[in-house]
Amino acid sequence: MTCSAMLLAAVTALPSPNPPLPTTIVEAPGARLVLETASTPQERTRGLMSRTSLPPHTGMIFVFDADAPISFWMKDTLVSLDMVFVASDGIVREVFAKVPVLSPNTPDGDIPLESARARYVIELPAGEAARDGIVPGVRLRFARAP
Repeated sequence: MTCSAMLLAAVTALPSPNPPLPTTIVEAPGARLVLETASTPQERTRGLMSRTSLPPHTGMIFVFDADAPISFWMKDTLVSLDMVFVASDGIVREVFAKVPVLSPNTPDGDIPLESARARYVIELPAGEAARDGIVPGVRLRFARAP
């Protein structure tokens, strides 16, 4: 086996630094959403950082222990997103639409926070919430609980 073949074999045997996350299916008024589930602190911190695109009706759901004030920001996020804050009962509390991408040079203190009381935060491609009928007061149905 050549040196480069051994190196390739060693690299491909290494575990992925970001293994695939389980998915949660959410029924919105106008679409079925397939969402990666971020439920640990490490998964929530990584979120959708470094993604350059999201297909329609996909995104991520961030799962917390209970309804509480939650704040999100767009640090190191490369695509504009809709942020949907959802209570434990599935009722949408707040939608922040088309949250823009920020310059990578933006100081942390200058990054705007989107905040609401929720147990779940769903991030979707920008404009997806409106297209799928997701507005405050609507109930989302979890086909499989996160």
